[in-house]
Amino acid sequence: MIRFPDKAPVHSYTHTLRSRYGETDQMGYVYYGRYLEYFEVARTEMIRDLGVPYSRLEEDGVMLPVTYSQIEYKAPIFYDEEMQIQVLVYEKPLVRLETFYKIVTYRRELPHSTGQVNLCFANKETRRPCKAPEYFLELLDKI
Repeated sequence: MIRFPDKAPVHSYTHTLRSRYGETDQMGYVYYGRYLEYFEVARTEMIRDLGVPYSRLEEDGVMLPVTYSQIEYKAPIFYDEEMQIQVLVYEKPLVRLETFYKIVTYRRELPHSTGQVNLCFANKETRRPCKAPEYFLELLDKI
């Protein structure tokens, strides 16, 4: 079971996305494997919204590989359904960025899915963990 921290997040961001036909299975449900992709889209847009496109991190020699992921499926999302993907960050990252997710639609008050994805700031050349770029941390501080 995914346990969201029992405190206010240091940052939250909501991204709206509509499910597409090619993302659904024969039952008309969004295929379970797509949820991590939805999390990634929302996380990338969250980073962009902070003021840093993910491509800048890569240009600066920093990568963010996933080190852990977990998803709980509570109710299906259907084809052509607009969803709000909320990304929550509860701790300011140093080397590890822990992100939590809730996906909701207008059809249902409770989340359709919840998740957690942990990433590690890594040096692009050495592939070793490194500290988050100072400019990234400063942007989080401004919130």
